[in-house]
Amino acid sequence: KKNISVILPAKNESGAIKKTVEDIVTLLPSAQVIVVDDGSTDSTASEAVGAGAYVVRHPYSKGNGAAIKTGARAATGDILIFLDADGQHAPADIPRLLERLAQDNDMVVGARQSGSQANIGRGLANGFYNRLASYMTGHRVEDLTSGFRAVKADKFREFLYLLPNGFSYPTTSTMAFFRAGYSVAYEPIHTAQRIGKSHIKPLQDGIRFLLIIFKIGTLYSPLKLFAPIAAVAFTMASVWYGYTLFTEGRFTNMSALLYTGSVMIFLMGLISEQITALMYKDSK
Repeated sequence: KKNISVILPAKNESGAIKKTVEDIVTLLPSAQVIVVDDGSTDSTASEAVGAGAYVVRHPYSKGNGAAIKTGARAATGDILIFLDADGQHAPADIPRLLERLAQDNDMVVGARQSGSQANIGRGLANGFYNRLASYMTGHRVEDLTSGFRAVKADKFREFLYLLPNGFSYPTTSTMAFFRAGYSVAYEPIHTAQRIGKSHIKPLQDGIRFLLIIFKIGTLYSPLKLFAPIAAVAFTMASVWYGYTLFTEGRFTNMSALLYTGSVMIFLMGLISEQITALMYKDSK
């Protein structure tokens, strides 16, 4: 039987951490439960220890992704389970994720169903990310940003160096698994309202999520992002050239700029494609 490590990144989650850990310990008494205290200023660490968790503390807040990496390095299990410490993810769903993982999958993601998103804006944004990721990977992506997942530890650790320190570790790890040819499955879950205050800032994180869109492209298949942009620029150049040739009988600087831009964008995509291939060259 494989050993299991459950990892909970936590920052100022004293209101929910005790019950969450107790539920996990009751459900999986033989599992290693690790709470990574990401620079909390409340009693998160002591509450977690009291509930039976092994606590690793960051001296200051490094970010959700950094906490995930710390937990993955400290874990001794063959299977890693990640979930939020704020009460949104139900430990009772863990057995279903483990069951799917045992069916020859390398990662199982808890896919939030309609009505489980924090708010309408977040739901629409996540829907957009899922569609974009599905286009980039050629696989149906049901929930790109869910932090509730079960993974095989050896495969997850291959990509620790790729994971950012911020909130986008779910995006990066999912895309990395797809890119390496590993099996990713989705298990429907429903999430509860979080206990305590969210650490997500709508404007700041909205801009950051826009950057994630471009990261998805460059992380997985850069040409799928660069080639359409280059094609649009080339088409605009040709249309403008046809118009100016017909009306003025000349080739304009704008056409030259658009043609040059389209070629440059395409070549950047080719270079990015080679860099991406090098990033994954050690994947088994």
